Amino acid sequence: MDKTALRQALIAQRLDMPDRLQRADALQQVMRIWLVGRPDTVIGAYWPIKGEFDPLPALHRWKEDGELQGEPERRRIGMPVVDKVHKTLTFHAWYPGCPMEEDAYGIPKPKDTELIVPTLLFVPCLGYGPGGYRLGYGGGFYDRTLAALEPKPFTVGLGFTQGFVDEFEPEPHDMPLDAILNDNGVVWPVG
Repeated sequence: MDKTALRQALIAQRLDMPDRLQRADALQQVMRIWLVGRPDTVIGAYWPIKGEFDPLPALHRWKEDGELQGEPERRRIGMPVVDKVHKTLTFHAWYPGCPMEEDAYGIPKPKDTELIVPTLLFVPCLGYGPGGYRLGYGGGFYDRTLAALEPKPFTVGLGFTQGFVDEFEPEPHDMPLDAILNDNGVVWPVG
């Protein structure tokens, strides 16, 4: 399997989905329902690039729901900040309207907000396959981060149905996700 060609094809397919907005709305609903009853109060997410699903509206709603339940400061959202030396990610507090700046890759990150440690981490999936394995852009940031984080957060991949690769073969360093959600619902774990 040529992963470079597969990545390029999946990005092109995702950007060309004529119903991407409807699929994104469906995944927002899946995500919001999935979060109901979760005990987590600190959730890590990502800034969407290259047509990725945007988890931030559902997370902002989750945070607002906590405020309505009388937990105004308990629920926190973290966004990744690249550690250039170790090529891993740390997570810093994010909220709508917080100051942002671009990282070394041109991706927005929170500016001067506090470091937080998520117990639940939403991870973007360019592609994904059986067993909870994801295909990212090839930088290995999430795999290295997940291998190093203690305690390890519950990891949830987010992607569209078009990203499923049934013959995906993980490499030895690939870390399986605990769950994967797409616009049809929960696709991992199966059952």
